[in-house]
Amino acid sequence: MNTSAMAQSGRFRARRMARGSVTEGAARAGFAARGVIYLLVGALALQIAFDGSGRQADRGGALQELAQKPFGAVLLWALGIGLVGMALWRLSEALFGSVGKDGRSARKRLMATVRFAFYVFVAYSVLSFAISRHQSGGSSDQQSRDATARALEIPAGQWLVGAAGAAIVVAGGWIAVRAVLRKYHDKLRLGQMSHRTRQLVDVTGVAGGAARGLVFAVAGAFAVRAAVDYEPDRAKGLDDTLRSFADTPLGPWLLACVAAGLVLFGVFSFAMARWRRV
Repeated sequence: MNTSAMAQSGRFRARRMARGSVTEGAARAGFAARGVIYLLVGALALQIAFDGSGRQADRGGALQELAQKPFGAVLLWALGIGLVGMALWRLSEALFGSVGKDGRSARKRLMATVRFAFYVFVAYSVLSFAISRHQSGGSSDQQSRDATARALEIPAGQWLVGAAGAAIVVAGGWIAVRAVLRKYHDKLRLGQMSHRTRQLVDVTGVAGGAARGLVFAVAGAFAVRAAVDYEPDRAKGLDDTLRSFADTPLGPWLLACVAAGLVLFGVFSFAMARWRRV
């Protein structure tokens, strides 16, 4: 009986280790895929800042850029599969909990569920583009305006759009503050990094996270304005949100700084793929 129990326990541990290895691989592939998207979006935004490029500085523009590279189809499929991996990892966190002392809390599971839904949408859009590369499903700006218009038409739609925009503003601020406070240290294997590497990761994590949070907050503010004015065209996607930085008194230089921050966040995502505790 003891031998049987030991064998069963051994099989359980083996299955858990196998599941852990698959989950870890999926998560690291997802972080790498996220890094590629932010690198490309940041690079496109830099082009807009310096030469007024007409290309879309959003996910659609990034996919178009990637499709034009050698082996573009292979790269697109790899990117989509990596994002599917990220979605599956977030699903595993929702079902089984994440690392950390409060990894099984209801709050962590809810956040994992929201992130799972987000990455399912992103992975679907990337894989759809990989299948039919002649179109990207429209710009993020048009999608935002269409979604806002539909939401405003439903009962209490103005309040719902305003609340959603406010939530995005809060999320952007939360992302930026956590980045500045280096809260990501809790999720990294810092002991495996040299002092020099840790400094470089902090530069990308703080500057990149702050830029990402700022973009989220500004996009949310535009959604709130669209709700208050009852004008769907006030809502902006990622491309128009980034371009709006160039319309400030600081002009293209502010856009260039934000774009550089997004590039740094892409690099930080690669660091997460390498050193993130999963």
